[in-house]
Amino acid sequence: MSGRDAAVDVVGLEHRYGDKVALAGIDVRVDAGEIFGFLGPNGGGKTTLFRVLSTLVPPQRGRVSILGHRLWEARHAVRRALGVVFQSPSLDVKLTVRENLEHHGHLYGIAGSELNRRIDAGLERLGVGNRAGDIVETLSGGLQRRVELAKGLLPKPRMLLLDEPSVGLDPGSRLDLWRALDELRREDGTTVALTTHLLDEAERCDRLAILDGGRIVCTGTPRDLRERVGGDVIAIRSQSPETLAERIAERFGDRPQLIDGTLRLEHEAGQERLAEIYQAFAPDIETISLSRPSLEDVFVHETGHRFWSD
Repeated sequence: MSGRDAAVDVVGLEHRYGDKVALAGIDVRVDAGEIFGFLGPNGGGKTTLFRVLSTLVPPQRGRVSILGHRLWEARHAVRRALGVVFQSPSLDVKLTVRENLEHHGHLYGIAGSELNRRIDAGLERLGVGNRAGDIVETLSGGLQRRVELAKGLLPKPRMLLLDEPSVGLDPGSRLDLWRALDELRREDGTTVALTTHLLDEAERCDRLAILDGGRIVCTGTPRDLRERVGGDVIAIRSQSPETLAERIAERFGDRPQLIDGTLRLEHEAGQERLAEIYQAFAPDIETISLSRPSLEDVFVHETGHRFWSD
């Protein structure tokens, strides 16, 4: 357990939409000052969890505390301490960039020279300082996303919630975003919690919770999670994967998983086992490859199915 205070403490959180279970008893803690990611495929529960943490919907069952406040009992205090950037656009496209941020600042009681200073600093931090006078609808999707992020940072939140923050950003803009988040955490001590379905983005987080089917299947640093996988990952394509899996099990005692037509095998000495399998069953193998565990391998290891499935 970390010695830092908890920015988010969730215990037994459940949420349903009719008969559909969206969150099935989630327990998770986000430490103050860390960048924490909720990683999962669409339908895994990320959006519902984000809606609860951002005070859009009340917890149906369980306990949620944010920054020391019980969420629904003190939601106004929580809202004053949060910066929230939703996946769906929230800018008024008929106004200029500066006008959007001015109106947002007024909602937080910020005005005058202090508001102007924060607007200029936020736009500069996100690389759009020269676009303050532009009408939002004239900006590209990536630039609009940067303005959304600057808007979320305007009230100097103790905690920043981001829903799929890299949506619409080109690779260069994504690097700028992560530089800004690192700077925000380092200089201001801001806690960042984000949802993502991008595996490379999840790798940048201090810690992760991987969600699937409304449950958290594992939590830890990206490195710790990868180490949960039992060694290297061997992937094999074959015309008869079920038969080949049985033969590998009989010959070596390793039983591969069949995931969407591909045999998947974890082994501590992956290179040696790959060579042995290929030597024994070369005529039955179309392709065979070896890789170090990735976060997608962690997902498969914990759930038994691919991260993306039809």
